[in-house]
Amino acid sequence: MQATILFGHGSRDPLWRVPIDTVAQRMQVIDPQCCVRCAFLEITAPDLAATTAELVALGVSGITIVPMFLGVGRHARDDLPVLVQALQADYPEVRFLLQPSVGEDARVVELLAQIALPGMPATASAVV
Repeated sequence: MQATILFGHGSRDPLWRVPIDTVAQRMQVIDPQCCVRCAFLEITAPDLAATTAELVALGVSGITIVPMFLGVGRHARDDLPVLVQALQADYPEVRFLLQPSVGEDARVVELLAQIALPGMPATASAVV
């Protein structure tokens, strides 16, 4: 069984996580069989270790971690790889794949540029 963890920074504002939760919900609409969870670096629960433990307890053998960061700062570049290395040491039977941050994906850049262009029609927002 494979799983995806959408990994965000975290915030004291409980509404901050709504967009990431919405992406997870949308993934499940697109593919009802997908196993997806959200995890956060700090402040917001659950953290990456707790989410991984939950997934391993469910029998997951492979976990793809998707950093939900637009920019690649210290957290995505330095902190997250160290966390993933520790998880790999704790769960040697699980295959971990750390994807680049979503902000590095050309499709995301293109979509953000389209949204930011003046005069482009707005679409219905999934996050309110």
